[in-house]
Amino acid sequence: MNRTTVERKSDREVVVTRTFDAPARLVFEAWTKPELFKQWWVPRSMAMTLRSCDLDVRTGGKYRLVFGDDPANTMAFFGKYLDVVPNQRIAWTNEESGADGSVTTVTFEEKNGKTTLVMSELYPTKEALDAAGTGAQEAMNETFGQLDELLASLAGDP
Repeated sequence: MNRTTVERKSDREVVVTRTFDAPARLVFEAWTKPELFKQWWVPRSMAMTLRSCDLDVRTGGKYRLVFGDDPANTMAFFGKYLDVVPNQRIAWTNEESGADGSVTTVTFEEKNGKTTLVMSELYPTKEALDAAGTGAQEAMNETFGQLDELLASLAGDP
């Protein structure tokens, strides 16, 4: 079983690392194709609904994710892609919290058919990182387990 590690690198940065039993091309697709992303991104234990998933994954493109069971009470996460290198790297802003938004960078490094994914969350201040807490990083363990399942099913396709 692949382990997810979470490490606070500095007062402003948290890094999550996980190796997947799939080539970088498939892992990248799971992050960039809305129909795949929707299948793994929300931890099942949270019983949340991803109502909409708009991803324009290219440098300068935008994304918007809307969560919630009740249409009158939704929560949106949005931002823009700062840097996209197919099968290697995606960096984006998290703008829903205004000026204290973090920047997320995900890299994909393939070796012997496996991909090591490194996700860095860089916050503008120590206070912003402290306010974000560790819940989101801890949820990544479940989320990445769901991604493992999706990648196994994708790898099984002819």
